[in-house]
Amino acid sequence: MSDNLKTFEISEAADEDIVHIGQSMSRMRVITGRRLIARLAIEKVAPDLELTHLDVLESVNRASESGEVTVGKIAEAMRIDPSRASRIVADMVGRGVLERAASQQDARRILVVITPFGQRLLGELKTQKLAIIKDVVSDWSAADAKAFGDLFDRYMTGFERVFAVRDKHLPTSPGK
Repeated sequence: MSDNLKTFEISEAADEDIVHIGQSMSRMRVITGRRLIARLAIEKVAPDLELTHLDVLESVNRASESGEVTVGKIAEAMRIDPSRASRIVADMVGRGVLERAASQQDARRILVVITPFGQRLLGELKTQKLAIIKDVVSDWSAADAKAFGDLFDRYMTGFERVFAVRDKHLPTSPGK
């Protein structure tokens, strides 16, 4: 057993709140691992799509908030090989969910853009997700829901920060 693991076990035994958070995260992972929200959205709007298609669609949507989206940016966001991202994007272009476009900043760059059908699919996914969350917190007070939203956002921001630092120290894969 490594020293890091021993240290973690000692701090874990000393801090029941951290253990509780960890146990809740494990339960959440099992529930979200089933991908129920995404499955409902696909079933309702586009039964021929796969879960990976929604992952790419959401990656394109998030990445577009900070500028132009390329296949490389999608691969990086999803932590997959660029050739796999390229194959998925090509499939989604064929299905009318995404389209390719020339960059207005550099015509040599090919961008990935969400089509109106892709936007509709994203809207349905959001509708399904919000309906489920609303049902989960239906017996909470407004103050509890707000506090949880604020704390959960802070928690996820901390996760992103921790993993952004760790990613900087990992060797990059070929093709990046």
